[in-house]
Amino acid sequence: MAYKIIAEECINCGACASECPVEAITEADGYMEINPDLCIDCGNCANVCPVGAPVQA
Repeated sequence: MAYKIIAEECINCGACASECPVEAITEADGYMEINPDLCIDCGNCANVCPVGAPVQA
């Protein structure tokens, strides 16, 4: 199961993108977005997010 980012919670700080080992996270319209086809479900994004926006899908 890939992670996804709750857009309403995301503050677009980019902390998650810099921790993603497979570069599955990009910016999209003021929030970060995870490509589920690239996500390896490592949880790094959720561990570093200051607002808890990444969640398991």
